Amino acid sequence: MTLPPNVYDAEPIPASAREEIDRLLQSGDLFRYTAAENAPVTLLEAEFAAMLGSKYALAVSSCSAALFLSLKALDLPRDARVLLPGFTFAAVPSSVVHADLVPVLCEVGDNYRIDLVDFEARLDDNISAVIISHMRGHTSDMDAIMALCEARDIPVIEDAAHSLGTTWHGRNIGTIGKIGCFSFQSYKLINAGEGGIMVSDDANLIARAVIMSGAYEHNWKKHKAPEGDNTGELEAAFARWQNLLPLYNLRLSNLSAAIIRPQLAEVPRRVRDGRANHDYVADKLNASPWLQVPEKLAPEARAPDSIQFNLEGLDNTQILAFQDAANARGVKVQVFGQSTDNARAFWNWQFVPEKQELPKTRAMLMFACDVRLPARLKTEELDLIAGALTAAAEDVMGAAKAYGT
Repeated sequence: MTLPPNVYDAEPIPASAREEIDRLLQSGDLFRYTAAENAPVTLLEAEFAAMLGSKYALAVSSCSAALFLSLKALDLPRDARVLLPGFTFAAVPSSVVHADLVPVLCEVGDNYRIDLVDFEARLDDNISAVIISHMRGHTSDMDAIMALCEARDIPVIEDAAHSLGTTWHGRNIGTIGKIGCFSFQSYKLINAGEGGIMVSDDANLIARAVIMSGAYEHNWKKHKAPEGDNTGELEAAFARWQNLLPLYNLRLSNLSAAIIRPQLAEVPRRVRDGRANHDYVADKLNASPWLQVPEKLAPEARAPDSIQFNLEGLDNTQILAFQDAANARGVKVQVFGQSTDNARAFWNWQFVPEKQELPKTRAMLMFACDVRLPARLKTEELDLIAGALTAAAEDVMGAAKAYGT
């Protein structure tokens, strides 16, 4: 039997990165503020902001760091309440707790997107900020969310860790809210092992974040406004906050930037191939009576590197049997709510000070499945993955019913 591919291997780092990496290793010039100007991290920030269509970008040590700095940059009072979806990664509520704020969770539906009725109700629970996690790249209704938040003057941070390259009405995800945060961790579209970046058009917010990220003394002078912007707004914001903010030292190194920068040119190709792979496998899974891939929302053009699907008509024992059968066939399936200590199951976030029960989200997590599906996979590999998943369902539920006999 031919085994499915290893979906955890990343694509090779482009060869064009090697010359710059070698230069950095020879010079030992790894700290972003050593050079007088145009350090690799500085260039990455300018290039990433231009790619997204944002004024400013700040590269940091992780997406979690970007979320944390975004919250600190908003200058919220201690114990302010931050609304976020109940389906996200544990790092998101963790960033809220690290910022001395209180996470408030809202319900998420069977399509992995925010339940807008519950979201609106909780917005009026003394909420000071919102984090929208586009979890696994699934975009919630940003038109409705922004309208609700803007009507209440509540700032929105986009956790776009899984959504680089995704658009909403043609606009890049991460540029719709006040701040957008992205990840360069190895399982994301751009791989630096670790790393993150935040984008914003707000000079005051980005200046605060830059200083707190570790731009001590006057290193903030090495952060520049976009070319052609002569307003002096960013420089004035830096001067305003000099010596007034704590330093958290969450900087990105030049070596990481040298690995990331050549991958920016690969983003369109990875988005194209990842979308095609996802849709190809989704069609095959949806042909099974027990596997269902939720439809995307109409304004969304996704950039997926994984696929999520729901198990339909299976009881809990059968769900666990399906997970085991798929794993035995060489395809690692994670049923979010059935995997012990899963960091995406809200009931495992014991550090959250206000415990909440989200019955709709809990029910969804008990049958929602997750499988990695990187853009580098070829058609024959996709066939093996889809075949293993549909066959695993038949192992548990019986082949006859699958064909309507």
